Amino acid sequence: MAGVVVGGAFLSGFINVVFDRFLTTDAVNLVLGKKLGPDLVERLKIALLGAEALVADAEMKQFGNPSVRKWLDSLRDAVYCAEDLLDTVLTKATTQKMVSSSWSISFFVNRDRDDMVDKLEGVVRRIEDLGKQKDFLGLEKIPTGSSSWRTPSSSLVRGNVYGREDDKKALIKMLNDNNEHQLSVIAIVGIGGVGKTTLAQSVYNNEEEFMKGFDLKAWICVSENFDIAETTKNVIKEISPDTQDFEHFNSLHHALKEKLSNKKFFIVLDDVWSDDGDKWSSFMTPFQQNGNKGSIVLLTTREENVASAVQNCRPYFLRKLSEDYCWSVFSDNASFPQSNGSAALEEIGKKIVKKCDGLPLAAETLGRLLRTKHDVKDVGFLGSLSMWRKSPNASIQAHD
Repeated sequence: MAGVVVGGAFLSGFINVVFDRFLTTDAVNLVLGKKLGPDLVERLKIALLGAEALVADAEMKQFGNPSVRKWLDSLRDAVYCAEDLLDTVLTKATTQKMVSSSWSISFFVNRDRDDMVDKLEGVVRRIEDLGKQKDFLGLEKIPTGSSSWRTPSSSLVRGNVYGREDDKKALIKMLNDNNEHQLSVIAIVGIGGVGKTTLAQSVYNNEEEFMKGFDLKAWICVSENFDIAETTKNVIKEISPDTQDFEHFNSLHHALKEKLSNKKFFIVLDDVWSDDGDKWSSFMTPFQQNGNKGSIVLLTTREENVASAVQNCRPYFLRKLSEDYCWSVFSDNASFPQSNGSAALEEIGKKIVKKCDGLPLAAETLGRLLRTKHDVKDVGFLGSLSMWRKSPNASIQAHD
């Protein structure tokens, strides 16, 4: 039974890995085309999030209900199909970039695009149909306690950080190079799970080398809903916890202006999604009119167009980790080899790391699932390694 539980938990984590890899890559539009790709991708996003919300309930109900267990197996198979399709898309995208002949590119698009769109449509339909079975199976969505499907961040660094020392130095240099400006706005840009928040945390907590000269600092997790009044209020509370609440936006703006006056500040806005230029113009006004030279607003975002929407914002592009560093993250969270030194489990772990595709958050999340397991049989379907091969029932073949 323990193996089945881990399998369900792993499926939930793997859905988020696929979500972050598939729905934040430009390769989808590159290969499928701007008109066909986004609509299907949006449907896949909704379907994945809907299914993922049911997994926790399905994990518990599968033991007394074979139909629920079969539902979980079908969902796992569909998610693996989506992941295989991503691998195919990225392979095709790489091939397309290497081809210099316009005739070859046209041939690739005309011949393969429709077939790949059909495959994506099939995967989306499968996951959507599984979601529609929730009432029949008695499955309920488990509330997360937040309007966001992601866990809110804080300024505290969680665990060890691997492979980001060069990025940390480069980002600090970029920030220091702007010291002569009244205000610098920098955005760490990268796909979901690549470590943007972790990099921002490492700079924010670098008291010895970087943060010494700042009078005020604040960490705000913004997420999808960029409410400028609420975000302004949160900045005020961070830099001055005893400040009274203000009901009107005008009062908030004036209060923040007063707090920032003649201060050198460092403000982090984590997990930003909004590219509404009007909102950003209004929100940034107190920061632009006040503060001492060298003040900084640092954003983290998945989208480069978010950085473009903020006036005078410069991007720092964060790349994926190497497989070696990804393994360091995974093995640290799986407690290899200190308390979990099984060679067979490590073999499984190395195959998992390859599928994490350089995303440290995926390696961290999936590594923790193996932390308390000391035998291959304890990890159920993970032990057979079948999840890292295509199911014989799947209709999509990788790298075709």
